[in-house]
Parts: sequence; C-alpha cells; structure tokens
Amino acid sequence: MARAIAGDQTAYGELVARYTALAHRTAYLLGAGADAGDVVQEAFVKAYRKLDTFKRDADFKPWLLKIVANETKNLHRSRRRRNLMELKVGAMTETVDHDDPGTLVDDSRAKLLKAVQSLPEHDRQVVTCRYLLDLSEAETAQTLNLAKGTVKSRLSRALAKLRPMLEEVAHDR
Repeated sequence: MARAIAGDQTAYGELVARYTALAHRTAYLLGAGADAGDVVQEAFVKAYRKLDTFKRDADFKPWLLKIVANETKNLHRSRRRRNLMELKVGAMTETVDHDDPGTLVDDSRAKLLKAVQSLPEHDRQVVTCRYLLDLSEAETAQTLNLAKGTVKSRLSRALAKLRPMLEEVAHDR
C-alpha cells in the first residue's frame, strides 16, 4: 500500500490483481450483474485517484469494497432514472432433476439468491456482504459506510424477512 500511495503503479497493479476477483464478486452480488466488470473498473480508477485519502493504518479490502458498493449504487440509481428493469443476481433458471442431488443444490441456491434479491436494497446489501461475501460485521460496516450497530440491526431484520422464504425452500424438497 505504501508503495502504491507513493505513486508506484506496479504496486497498485499488484493490488488490482489481488482484489479484482473479490471486487467483481462484490459488485455482481450487490446487483451489478453483467455490468460488474464496468463497476469494478470504475472502482479501481476511483480508488487510484483517491489513494491520497487512504488512511495508512486502515485495511485496503473494505476501503476498496466500499468504493465498489458505491459504484454499484450509482449504477442502480442511473438504471432507475432510465426506468430499466431491476437487475437479477443471475439467470438461475435450470431444469431440476429431483433424482440428481446436484440439481437440488443448484435449485436451492437459486431460490436462496432469489429470496435475497427480493429484499429491499439496504437489507440485500448487508446480507450479501456479511453472508455471501463472508465479510465480518466490521468489514460490512466499512464497506457499506454504516455503523456496526446498523449492520447488526439490518441483518437481524433481513434474516427475519428471509426465514419464512427459506423455510418454504426447505419444505419444497
């Protein structure tokens, strides 16, 4: 980080290589869908331009993911202004062979993702960061620019909303 902040482009390139997959997964799961690559590219450009604001004692990962989350929000806002259809996490429409356990897992995963996508945006973001991206509460708070207590309360409410949907998935088996 110190080398990148000092202007070493090779060092920044190493950071890009190390965090691109995570940043892409974050953008995708937060709703960027097929535009996740564009969101990630813009986030890395913005991060590079703002390296002088990075606190040297901070962790790069949540700082970058916060930028990715903000870029994803910007994408959502621009889409809403143009009245585009809401993004889906993925096209998970697969034929299910109930004799094949693998397709049951795929079907359950698709139903879980659909349930998460049905949550309001602020709930979907905390669930995605905390459970789908496996970030800690502190990293989730930093990524979404929220207080840690807000993350806890939103998670609690979001999980309460998800529980009935997930029980329905479990009963469908």
